Amino acid sequence: MNDIVDLVEVLRAAGETTRLRLLALLADGEQSVKDLTEILGQSQPRVSRHLKLLADAGLVDRNAEGAWAYYRLADQGAGGDLARWLVGRLSDDDPDRIRDRLRLETVRSSQQTQAAAYFAKVADSWDLLRSLHVSEEAVEAAILATVGHRVVDLLVDLGTGTGRMLEMLSSHYRRGIGIDASREMITVARAKLAASAVNHAQVRLGDISDLDGATGRADIIVIHQVLHYFDDPGRVLLQARRALQPGGEMLIVDFAPHGLEFLRSHHAHRRLGLAEAQMTAWARAARLDVASFTSLPPTNAAEGLTVCLWRLTDEHGDRLP
Repeated sequence: MNDIVDLVEVLRAAGETTRLRLLALLADGEQSVKDLTEILGQSQPRVSRHLKLLADAGLVDRNAEGAWAYYRLADQGAGGDLARWLVGRLSDDDPDRIRDRLRLETVRSSQQTQAAAYFAKVADSWDLLRSLHVSEEAVEAAILATVGHRVVDLLVDLGTGTGRMLEMLSSHYRRGIGIDASREMITVARAKLAASAVNHAQVRLGDISDLDGATGRADIIVIHQVLHYFDDPGRVLLQARRALQPGGEMLIVDFAPHGLEFLRSHHAHRRLGLAEAQMTAWARAARLDVASFTSLPPTNAAEGLTVCLWRLTDEHGDRLP
């Protein structure tokens, strides 16, 4: 943004009351056009026009999800830096800012209610699955130990579900992206991240077996309890590999092989666990190395599921097309 003409255009885009209010709202996290329309009390076409001007100027990023679109401050580039600089100089006592924040809280409260209703419908199956393996606290502790004290630029969570990995690892990345094929889960994840004030992460509706490259190249990719839903986990791994930064790594959490057939018939599991040898072969095909492997046996060894954690690294420095 060194060109004077370009800079003037960006300043013109930002220099309007409603557009400044939009930038301030987006600094608090990703928002849909529908939510922004409700918060500002303006028509959808008008809000969309303002957002288009901001996006064209590089101040915000747009992510389409079917008929819906979500916006956030631009993650990269001078436009995003300028937007954050402007928002940082807005007074918290400004009447419009106070009113917008109150309405934002109302919108988020509604989203939390929707999330709670969805969980009420699926609670029984979730509780059953949790009872079959070691506690979530133990699994999360193993993941945190594997990540260590690192802070990376970009972490991508494939099959993000409720966004728990983005929430748990929020202090370990500067920018996080979660992708999931379930619109209901994306709604839950957005509500949870907003409630936890994780403003440097976003979630998107998408197919993790057919990534479009829009996420950019990740330093860490997390695939948590996802691969057993696919007939060909190796293909998913290869797709994920293409979204990995040279020298990056993947953290994969899944079940060890087991014989609980009801998980296939009643819970849509396609694979009854993943073997160490299988993971090694899939990793090799994706030009990754198994740097570490952790096995977490269940409390009830006779009936439970063993949870496995693989750390896959790119020791070759490859960049797959």
